[in-house]
Amino acid sequence: MSIALDAAVPMAFGVDPTRRERYSLRQARYHAIGEDVGRLLRERPQSAGPLKLLDVGLWNGVSMRYVESQPGAERVEFHGIDLKLQPTIYQPRRWASLQEGNLLDGFPQVASNQFDVVICEQVLEHLPSVETAMATLCRILKPGGTLIVGVPIFPPGVDLLRRHLVPRLDRLVKKRKPRGHLQAFSLRSFVEALHANCEITVAETRGFRILSGGILRPLENHRWWWQLGRTCGRYAPALCTEVQVVAVKKL
Repeated sequence: MSIALDAAVPMAFGVDPTRRERYSLRQARYHAIGEDVGRLLRERPQSAGPLKLLDVGLWNGVSMRYVESQPGAERVEFHGIDLKLQPTIYQPRRWASLQEGNLLDGFPQVASNQFDVVICEQVLEHLPSVETAMATLCRILKPGGTLIVGVPIFPPGVDLLRRHLVPRLDRLVKKRKPRGHLQAFSLRSFVEALHANCEITVAETRGFRILSGGILRPLENHRWWWQLGRTCGRYAPALCTEVQVVAVKKL
């Protein structure tokens, strides 16, 4: 879907004021999620009722900004859950439910087989273990539902150095401030972990930010730069900084 941009108000993809770059590569992952939900809405019969979407780790509700730009978004029933809810959640009254919960506990308050779409973006890398978290994401998804989950990744081999060597170096130099990222994935290890803990079929893997930030950031105001990055992320996701896996829960 092509989104018209207001030249007077720079916003990521014309909907997101949290980034001023018009085609912010950091926010491109949410644009891709919006497109996914738009496709699901087009395929969904009107008689099927609302599309129930849960954003796990919703942060400030930014995912809604991208989904609501899609035709038929009024048929989406938004739900959100986070370890701690932010006071600045976008359109809080538009969310059917907002609650706090810890993925490490398995969300006992959330019923199984409940959602048509589950989003979990930039969350799993912060957890000391991912087995329960991944199994929970699958548990609360309806059979045939869509899971969209994203994490930062490292090139193959580098993830092993980050996972095993860096913690030892931190202890050696007595690093005081703990690292926010407790997991280190490559694309392969991430997909393998998902398969080990979820009954899913992977439909797509896509990468983001193969080159970004720093002196390159002004290029994010140009559509061609975003499209180039998108193409690289489609054909070489393992070399990107971030990856999203789109999967379908087995029936």
